[in-house]
Amino acid sequence: MSRVQELLESGVHFGHLKRKWHPKMAPYIFMERNGIHIIDLHKTDAKLNEACAALAQISKSGKKILFVATKKQAKESVEKRVKNTNMPYVTERWPGGMLTNFATIRKAVRKMGAIDKMMTEESFTALSKRERLQISRQREKLEKNLGSIADLNRLPAALFIVDIKREHIAVAEAKKLNIPTFAIVDTNSNPTLVDFPIPANDDATKSIDKIMEIVIEAVTEGLSERKVEREKIAPAKDGEEKEDDSENKAVEKKKAPAAEKVASTKKTPAGVKVASTKVAPAAKEKKASKKEEAEA
Repeated sequence: MSRVQELLESGVHFGHLKRKWHPKMAPYIFMERNGIHIIDLHKTDAKLNEACAALAQISKSGKKILFVATKKQAKESVEKRVKNTNMPYVTERWPGGMLTNFATIRKAVRKMGAIDKMMTEESFTALSKRERLQISRQREKLEKNLGSIADLNRLPAALFIVDIKREHIAVAEAKKLNIPTFAIVDTNSNPTLVDFPIPANDDATKSIDKIMEIVIEAVTEGLSERKVEREKIAPAKDGEEKEDDSENKAVEKKKAPAAEKVASTKKTPAGVKVASTKVAPAAKEKKASKKEEAEA
């Protein structure tokens, strides 16, 4: 079965009502039926290939892609698929300033780690029941909002967004920081707001899941290619180090006999330096010449 057929069966082609459309989505609309716009799946497939190639390249370089999907239909699908790639994701609520005020978000993540550490200490059990409950609730709240981005130590290399109309704050922050954006864009959204728009139905769970399946497959492919390349580089480095060691040992062996020869020529059997024996006769000759001059 071709990919276009799979997209068709997943309902990716269903857009919004005609009266809710955005004029800039016109190039991606195939036709109108019963007052609903139908998306051209051939163009969806082309845009999907373009986006997947770019995402695979980013993951291959070892950089992070942040997935954003807070709408009910997308939460479960995004969380389930993204977890396997160890990429960060936001499925609860987009914390305002997450990108533009990243240092503050990192402080909140560190606070979550400090609470975890405190809960393992004996001093935590000494607190009253009410205090322990307050700390536990604070930890749960931080985990819910920031748990999925706990390992994000720096700004992501790209954002993948489901429904740019709902996640307009995330799109605006990424644009301000020049972070590339990939998104599922429906007929009621402006595709020019993102760098890699994928025209598709962003309201149906089946449609979102199908797009996410294809995207995550590309990301996983990029990660596997990176792993293969690193494995190739590692043995090559080990071989180079071994060759360097053998060369160094050979040079040391050559130097050792030469050093012994020099040492043997510099010393007499009695252990006296040759230089000292050469200096003594010269001094005697000078004394003799001085005596002769005095006698004359």
